Amino acid sequence: MLLTVKQVADLTGVTIKTLYHYHKIGLLEPGEVTDAGYRLYGKKELERLQHILFYRELDFPLEDIQKLLDEQNNRYSLLLEQKKLMEEKQDRLELILSTINETIHFEERGKTMEDQQMFKGLNKEQWQAQLKEHNDHLKEHYQYEIPTDEFDGEAVEESAREAHEFMSKMAFALKAGWSVDDERVKQLVTRHIHYINEQIMPLDAKGFVESAWFFITDEFHKKMLEDQQIGLSYYLYAAAVNLSD
Repeated sequence: MLLTVKQVADLTGVTIKTLYHYHKIGLLEPGEVTDAGYRLYGKKELERLQHILFYRELDFPLEDIQKLLDEQNNRYSLLLEQKKLMEEKQDRLELILSTINETIHFEERGKTMEDQQMFKGLNKEQWQAQLKEHNDHLKEHYQYEIPTDEFDGEAVEESAREAHEFMSKMAFALKAGWSVDDERVKQLVTRHIHYINEQIMPLDAKGFVESAWFFITDEFHKKMLEDQQIGLSYYLYAAAVNLSD
């Protein structure tokens, strides 16, 4: 069944003007144009429009959406990729919502939040200061230094942001009473391991157990986690062990 522009607009909530614009730039062409000039859309075009709207929800610019859709012909694979991106966005929004709730909690009690509590991220100055502190500790206790001469600042910021978000989510999970068997906790740890494996260095579930154990046995790093949430270092280790079993 073919739908007119108006019918597509009524079905999807996308304005007729927007549909015309998508046609004009080649992002979404109608399946058929009648002799009278009416644009008609079939199932294939509706599926493409669905993908476009998913990407728009993810704040992708139209130019990038067009490239992605033209390069990927497998609808199922594309849906899985969009689902993954949506879940990552959901995680970020949940973290922001957690920050808002904490802020409201402080405001209701007439108290002031510490600066670090107000912002769930690490800016450039923060990660540079933390990296120096880490290096000083590693040199003193392990005779090792993280090489920084060729560091990509943006990559380090992204890595620091991901690690900070992960630990914040784990702290939230601990406070919320989520068991390490909880699928939400398993997903958090799995995604974090995947990020490390893809962006930083090879790491599997058993290797992450060793890393988590380091956070318990090394007082410097253990204090970092315990200052964030009491019991977080042990919770992280238990979650890692549970995932590797």
